[in-house]
Amino acid sequence: MDRPDTVAWQDGTWLNEPPRTRVDGDGLLVTARGHSDFWRTTAYGFVRDDGHALLRAFPPDSATEVTFVVDFEALYDQAGLMIRVDAETWIKAGVEMSDGLPQLGAVVTRGVSDWSVAPVPEWQGRAVTVRASRTGDAVTIRARCEDGPWRLVRLAPLAPDATATAGPFCCSPERDGLQVRFTHVTQGPADTALHEGEDGEDRGD
Repeated sequence: MDRPDTVAWQDGTWLNEPPRTRVDGDGLLVTARGHSDFWRTTAYGFVRDDGHALLRAFPPDSATEVTFVVDFEALYDQAGLMIRVDAETWIKAGVEMSDGLPQLGAVVTRGVSDWSVAPVPEWQGRAVTVRASRTGDAVTIRARCEDGPWRLVRLAPLAPDATATAGPFCCSPERDGLQVRFTHVTQGPADTALHEGEDGEDRGD
């Protein structure tokens, strides 16, 4: 199996540059702007497109992984991986504070946004990796905590001919001062199967 390549922080381009960033060893510390978010319309009736995302090309048949530390306190504190085509077509997946707990989830936006979550309280204070794998007309999103097993988060549509970018994102919809530590970003070949064990592939190593 080919191993992914580490992506240098300077290789990405900011969508909505955050107020502060600092390279710390191999990691990147990002301070989110207060009341920043990515969302379109559904249930809340507003459009927000001012969260922070450090993006680079996400071509077909590739995968991008983002690793970050979950250290959240306030409602809707969030970080993870974003896939972006344009302002009305994007996916964000990661961990977000909701109902007093860290929640693993994804928002898929095609004109309007949806949202799905599952509680992961045991992930607080630990390193989490989110992986997006693009093949055919779909992107498969998985996540894991440290060296734990991969969990399927979402299978979502993404047009084969779409020009997309991907990389780490964070938002702070309810407060000032959220700081997120991203430890690394990698890019490599896409998974060859939806489920581990199919066609001989196993992404759980």
